[in-house]
Amino acid sequence: MSKRKILALLTLILFSITSAIAQSNTKDVTKFLGIPIDGTKTSMIQKLKAKGFTYDAQKDRLKGEFNGKNVYLFVVTNNNKVYRIVVDDVTPTDESNIKINFNRLCRQFEKNDKYMPADLVGNFELSDEENISYEMMVHNKRFQAAYYQVSPTDFDSTAMVSYVQTEILAKYSAEELENADEELQRKIYDETLDLGLDYIIDKVSHKSVWFMITENYGKYSITMFYDNRLNKANGEDL
Repeated sequence: MSKRKILALLTLILFSITSAIAQSNTKDVTKFLGIPIDGTKTSMIQKLKAKGFTYDAQKDRLKGEFNGKNVYLFVVTNNNKVYRIVVDDVTPTDESNIKINFNRLCRQFEKNDKYMPADLVGNFELSDEENISYEMMVHNKRFQAAYYQVSPTDFDSTAMVSYVQTEILAKYSAEELENADEELQRKIYDETLDLGLDYIIDKVSHKSVWFMITENYGKYSITMFYDNRLNKANGEDL
């Protein structure tokens, strides 16, 4: 395969990756109900109230319906900028039902084109044999799942292609690419996918959405975190 054909293949592979990410956003930060997780707490509360949530100033939380459930919302800031929205179940449940709720939420995220799993090879769903109460109490195990919000604005396709081509051309000589046998072609193909995915993850890793099972007095809830890691404390105040 010629060098030109290999580079054309790289471009085709990368654009096939980008075509799977089809949800557009107006600002490149995590969103909750379409609201960018950014700005002041006061502004965020007003925007959430406009979505139908009610604010309890005494408890500093909002209440309303989200994804078919009654939830509390908590707005978390760093240096007066919102970096996290916490979503917590109003009504906790038992161990059997929380496992069902957790797995259902995993499947909803997996089917949603706006998200990609943080662990590309992992399966976050819980098995029927998983003993949640025992593992949490005895082994302090955390049951959680993590995803990234994705959109075409997370990266420039031309820049990504250029990046991968540069990495491949730095590793292989023109002669190697020109005379690549089938084994080397497969290797380059795999490396191209890895580099493309690494590029995407680097662009979306600050837009984290994750959830975990929490326990309180023998009852269980799912707590979700919509994080804009660009606003999170990073040691700048030390």
